[in-house]
Amino acid sequence: MIMIGPPGSGKSMLAKRLPTILPDLSFEEAIEVTKVFSIAGSLNKDEMLIAVRPFRSPHHTISDAGLVGGGQTPRPGEISLAHLGVLFLDELPEFKKNALEALRQPLEDGTITITRSSVTASFPAKFMLVAAMNPCPCGYFGDRVHTCRCSPQQIRQYQSKISGPLLDRIDLHIEVPSVKYRALSDKELGESSATIRDRVNKARDLQTKRFGHKGILCNARMTEKQIRNFCPIDEESHKLIEMAMEKLGLSARAVNRILKLSRTIADLENKKDIEPAHIAEAIQYRSLDRSLI
Repeated sequence: MIMIGPPGSGKSMLAKRLPTILPDLSFEEAIEVTKVFSIAGSLNKDEMLIAVRPFRSPHHTISDAGLVGGGQTPRPGEISLAHLGVLFLDELPEFKKNALEALRQPLEDGTITITRSSVTASFPAKFMLVAAMNPCPCGYFGDRVHTCRCSPQQIRQYQSKISGPLLDRIDLHIEVPSVKYRALSDKELGESSATIRDRVNKARDLQTKRFGHKGILCNARMTEKQIRNFCPIDEESHKLIEMAMEKLGLSARAVNRILKLSRTIADLENKKDIEPAHIAEAIQYRSLDRSLI
């Protein structure tokens, strides 16, 4: 997921709340996470087992090796320390381009392989990438309250720091507008994290039953064959995707991600079939596939 919005709109806060609504770690998953932290030397002495999903938030000055792993003796990087949890990259365009491009292969495969002259090591990296960025250098392009001071060329250059192939691998593009005072002072509360988490756990149970013993924990890890098997859609949904491909120039990878996301939206609503409304919602989460300028 990538969130785009002006400073102070709540992007970092939303990212930090994500672990509170993610599915509970199973015992097998907890062992996997604990192994990675142990290998990295990051396991506390009084901590026998990590029972909560990790949340990693490296600074944008981090090196390539620090992010994806490396060193003379290969060690896990932040993407492996975020295995089965959240990797939050704030101010995404400020990260080194080489480091960001190195994320592409792990996002697809769920592992990272590091080769040195004397040794080759593979580390797990099934992480949820959550990124945040301003829409322009000053941060206020498209904001209704503040005036943007950036030229169109500056905005294009800033946005182009995130490559198309990397954006193509991100399922959700969320625009986060600035928050008005009335919304901040409103006494009416939304759903609690516990309520949302309960719904997420039920959806994950559906997915566990769906995939059985195929080694897949969630819809996001479906192969193309599994997408065909578990994501059948009707003619109206086909037309929606066809129209989106023509207008947004979506790639085949983006279409597969729309189908996976639609399946998840349907699971959260406890619906057996993917409906056109689910497809339409998933397409709306591809806002960066069309130019923001």
